[in-house]
Amino acid sequence: MSYAETYQRRQPLRSRLMPLALTAVGLTAGLVSSQAMAVDSATLRLGHALHEDHVVARAYRHLADELEQRSDGSMQLRIFPNGQMGSTQDMMGQMQNGALDLVHASASNLESFDDVYSVFNLPYLFESQADFNEVVFGPIGEEIMQATRDKGFFAIGAYVAGYRSFYASKPIRTPADLEDMKIRVQSSPTTIRMIELMGGSPTPVAFSEVYSALQQGVVDGAENNVPSYVQTRHAELAQYFSEDQHTSVPDFLTVSTATWNRLDDEQQEILQKAVEDSEAYQKDLWDEVDQQSRQQAEEMGAEFVEVDKAAFQEAVQPLYEEYRENTGHAELLERIRDTEQEADQPQE
Repeated sequence: MSYAETYQRRQPLRSRLMPLALTAVGLTAGLVSSQAMAVDSATLRLGHALHEDHVVARAYRHLADELEQRSDGSMQLRIFPNGQMGSTQDMMGQMQNGALDLVHASASNLESFDDVYSVFNLPYLFESQADFNEVVFGPIGEEIMQATRDKGFFAIGAYVAGYRSFYASKPIRTPADLEDMKIRVQSSPTTIRMIELMGGSPTPVAFSEVYSALQQGVVDGAENNVPSYVQTRHAELAQYFSEDQHTSVPDFLTVSTATWNRLDDEQQEILQKAVEDSEAYQKDLWDEVDQQSRQQAEEMGAEFVEVDKAAFQEAVQPLYEEYRENTGHAELLERIRDTEQEADQPQE
């Protein structure tokens, strides 16, 4: 099923979820009780750790334009890019404390707040972009995005993030090549376990600090998608990009529950519509930027390496067994598998 079709299916569910937002109580509600009534205008603060040329960062600038246009200028979005407000984990804490209204985070970041997000960090979960779209932009994705309301925030939008692969100063063709290598990872228990099973040494490092970590030998390699590999100039230091494509981890735009409740019905609808438009904009932009980034990487001297993907898939199978036994979300995994099978069926 195409992105457009899953996008259209998503709207009725969001309409049903909208009334829930009016009754949700965030952890930071007490901090903003004096602002509990809606105001005629609103300036929202969004923090992210992405480079300003990143596809999702560009989607957020598009969101800012849409928000201002749809509200006739009464709603503004102030963006703090490039980790100006700290790491993603720092910004999530700031959002819970009322210093930020919206924060960009991947499923890897969000796993530490609610392990329901850990399913998106499982390696080789999605066999195709169509499967990714069907799950993330469909009912299952919506349920997961609402899971953290009692923690003071929830996800209001989702974004494509491509496939993550390894890059280092040497080719990584099989799990054996990861032995004794320190690989930068996000602070995700699932991702950390994945690297361990593959034979590497997982090393959590803030995204904004990866370049210096590579430069100084704190890590031997990292893993990310091609646009991030180029825009961060990691390709200058780690010139072998080994395309094992182990994960396709969605990005999310999270919003403070207290901020959401502070907006009136019309403002909530304007914000939601602007976010949905930014999702569609980012999806269309991703493929174009991915191809451009590959060309730029080669111009920087990078080499794209073919790998034995089956060997990597076999190495991480215990992670699925552990997930089913330890997380309490075995049923969720089976629902995702069923949804993917349905999406892969030929359409009449």
